[in-house]
Amino acid sequence: MARIVMKFGGTSMAGMDRIRNVAARVKHVVDQGNEVAVVVSAMAGETNRLVAFCEDASPLYDPAEYDVVVAAGEQITSGLLAMTLKAMGVNARSWLGWQLPIKTLEAHAKARVESIETDALDAAMKSGQVAVIPGFQGMMADGRIATLGRGGSDTSAVAVAAAVKADRCDIYTDVDGVYTTDPRIVARAKKLDMVTYEEMLELASVGSKVLQTRSVALAMKEKVRVQVLSSFDDPTQDELPGTLIVSEEETEAKLSKDSNVERQLITGIAHDKNEAKIIVTRVPDKPGAIASVFGPLAEASINVDMIIQNVGHEAAETDVTFTVPGADLARSLDILASRKDAIGYTNLISDSKVAKISVVGVGMKSHAGVAADMFKTLGERGINIQAVATSEIKVSVLIHEDETELAVRVLHTAYGLDAEQPAA
Repeated sequence: MARIVMKFGGTSMAGMDRIRNVAARVKHVVDQGNEVAVVVSAMAGETNRLVAFCEDASPLYDPAEYDVVVAAGEQITSGLLAMTLKAMGVNARSWLGWQLPIKTLEAHAKARVESIETDALDAAMKSGQVAVIPGFQGMMADGRIATLGRGGSDTSAVAVAAAVKADRCDIYTDVDGVYTTDPRIVARAKKLDMVTYEEMLELASVGSKVLQTRSVALAMKEKVRVQVLSSFDDPTQDELPGTLIVSEEETEAKLSKDSNVERQLITGIAHDKNEAKIIVTRVPDKPGAIASVFGPLAEASINVDMIIQNVGHEAAETDVTFTVPGADLARSLDILASRKDAIGYTNLISDSKVAKISVVGVGMKSHAGVAADMFKTLGERGINIQAVATSEIKVSVLIHEDETELAVRVLHTAYGLDAEQPAA
């Protein structure tokens, strides 16, 4: 017997037929003798519909009231799934975020899970009852409902799994695992059997849409074993052909056990078109000048990614280039414009027609030349690199968005990630 948290996304819950399919899958896992908690998202498109209502009511809506509205989607699906499970003879009940409670902190609409009180939940699971929990929501210290930001149900599921010490957190989506890149761009992309937390965190942060970045970071911190699966496979199958996300130690143990498997240098290639580039020209080249550029952006909770400071001009001035999320471009420009005199720059130049391409792999730690191969491959296809950022297991470049698909394809081939074509 195992303790399993199962999470189902919006496409899995999109209508009663899909909810019945989810219920059948949950019943199958329960019938195997497992203790189960289920975390659900709102029906596909429902959160967007509720957000539109909020924006129509007031463009400058109160985030606390926004949370009251948008949290309703998950409340509906949790109740419907619990009803459906009961109709199938499964002992189940819904637990809303404030009933456990799931305690959150920081700001409304982007709250963070602080703790989950598990006494009632633990007792329910031990008694054989399936706990159905709405994702994406929790409760602030003042008792008001809060939401975790878009994609927050993944984080809810991992947080619940950590709190109840689950053996595994199964996240069901509309894809059957994590691929070496987007299969819609590269038909020969391969599904990965196992990915480390570090690799998945990098892939999620640079554009892979399979899991929310915060959920991966939490899984890594709490050592929660996560499995990504398709909710559209046969709900009664025992084999789970998804992708397991685990520690590097567990991955290495499997590789050493199977002598026929060699670690891939590059695990995956991600792309993100939701980027924008800003160039701040002729900034005074003196201590504190760069802080005056990025300090106001940080105060506005705008995440800055790639940063390049050019060599200073003769007049003790320098240009600073960086990227921000595309949705934050207008706000970033407005903030910098309002601080022009304090910063002392000359002009702001922006470009929203850019994309970030990233190659990710733990294998980079022990292999040199990954970045050089990337630059050479792109250069041979005439793709200009506008900016570069690196970490221990990632190299990212900024290019024109029109060249995104070409860049992903040529890099996927260059790093030997293409799946072999079946023999004719």
